[in-house]
Amino acid sequence: MSPAGYSDPALFGYETDAPLRRSAQICVHTSPLATLGGKDAGGMNVYVRELACHLARLGLPTDVFTRRTSPDTPEVTPLCPGVSVVAVAAGPPEPVDKNDLFPLLPEFAANMVRYALREGVRYDIVHAHYWLSGWAAHLARSSKASWSAPFVQMFHTTAHMKNAVAGAADREPALRLDTERLLPNLADGLISANPDERDDLVLRFGTPAAKVCTVPPGVDLELFHPRDRGAARATLGLPGDEPLVLFVGRVDPIKGIDTLLDAVPLLARNDDLPRKPTVLFVGGDLDAAGEPTGPLASVAERATARGVTDRFRFVGSQPQERLPLFYAAADVVAVPSRYESFGLVAVEAMACGIPVVASRVGGLLFTVEDGASGLLVPPQDPAALAEGLALVLVDDICRRRLAAGALRSAERFAWPGVAAAIHRVYGRLAAGQRAELCGDEEIYG
Repeated sequence: MSPAGYSDPALFGYETDAPLRRSAQICVHTSPLATLGGKDAGGMNVYVRELACHLARLGLPTDVFTRRTSPDTPEVTPLCPGVSVVAVAAGPPEPVDKNDLFPLLPEFAANMVRYALREGVRYDIVHAHYWLSGWAAHLARSSKASWSAPFVQMFHTTAHMKNAVAGAADREPALRLDTERLLPNLADGLISANPDERDDLVLRFGTPAAKVCTVPPGVDLELFHPRDRGAARATLGLPGDEPLVLFVGRVDPIKGIDTLLDAVPLLARNDDLPRKPTVLFVGGDLDAAGEPTGPLASVAERATARGVTDRFRFVGSQPQERLPLFYAAADVVAVPSRYESFGLVAVEAMACGIPVVASRVGGLLFTVEDGASGLLVPPQDPAALAEGLALVLVDDICRRRLAAGALRSAERFAWPGVAAAIHRVYGRLAAGQRAELCGDEEIYG
C-alpha cells in the first residue's frame, strides 16, 4: 500500500493503487526545448513536448530525458505544469552528431537511472522516441538498478524507410538498421504514426499486430487556427498582394527541398500566374546580418544557380508560437517531402485553414485528403508540385474549397483526443495487459 495521503510520484518500494502515477519520455538526441527548424529539431520535438504536457493535464506527471548539450543547461527545466525536462550527462556537454551518439547511450541510461534513484521517483511507463532512445530505454531496464516499467517505442522514422528515398550520401548506417530490427521485440508496445508504418512494423519487422497501436501525432488547435491574412502579413512585414508559397521545415534532404527549388522556376514561367509567387522559407539558420548560413546557405546557393534568388525569402527558424502568423500569411503551403511519418506541417497548415500541396508519401497519404483538404502529388516531381501550387494560387474557388476541407480534416488530430488515446495504451501496459493492447484507439478513418 502507498503511504497514507501520499499523492506525489510513486516511491521505490511502495505499490500504489493507480497503475499510472508518472511517466518518463526519452528523447536522447534532441530536446523539446530546442528551437524548431534547426538541426534535428522539427516535428518530433513538438510531439514530445505536446504529448508530455497533455498527459500532465490528464493527471500523469512526466519527466522528459534528453542529453545535456551545454554545460550551462540546468539539470531540470520546467516545461509546463507537471512536466520537467531533465538534461542527462552523457559524453561532452556540447552538440554531438546523432550518428555518433550510440556509444554514449550506456552512460545516458545509467545517469537516467541514477536520477530516478536520487529523486526517489518510479516511472510506471516509459515512452522512447526514435531508435537511440529505444536502446537507452532497453539499457535502463537491463541495468542492475533497472527500471522495471514497461516501455513503448515510437520510431517517428525508420532507417529503411529513409534509405528507400535517400541519396547515397544520406543513407542511414547499418547500426541503426540492426538496432531497429531488435527494438520491436524488446519493447512492450509500439506506437505507429500512420497505418503504413504499422503494416511495415508488422510485415517487415515481424512484430505481432496486437503490439502495434496506430495513434497519429496531434496538433494544437488552440494555437493553430484561422487568422486574418492581412493582419498576419502586416505583422511580418510582407506585401499584402504578393502570392505566397510557404515552406516550413528542417534543412534536410528528406524534406524534398530540391524538388521545391526545381518547381519554382516552373512557377515563374507559368503564364496563368499574373504575379509570380514568392517562397517564404521557414527553417535553417541566419547569421548576424540576416543571411543564410550553414546548410541553409547551400539552399540559397542552389536558388541562385537556378536563377530564382528573387523568388525566395529566407527567414530562418521560428519559435512555434510565431508559426501561425506565417501560415496565415500564406496562400498555400508546400510539403514536398520524400517521406513523412505524419506531416505535422501539413496538419498545422490545415488547422489554420490554409491549403496544402504535399507529396503522396507516408503519413501524408492519411493526413491530407486529396482534393478535399489539399492536393497530393508524386514525390520528387517538380512539375507536379508546380502544377498543384499553381492550381491553388490561380483558382480562388478551389483554394476556398480546400481551405474549408482543411479545417474540418484537422479537427480529428486535436491533441486532447490523441493524448487520451496514448494514455489509455499506457494504462493497459502498466496494468500488465498485452492482449488487445490498442483497443479502439485508431484515429485514422
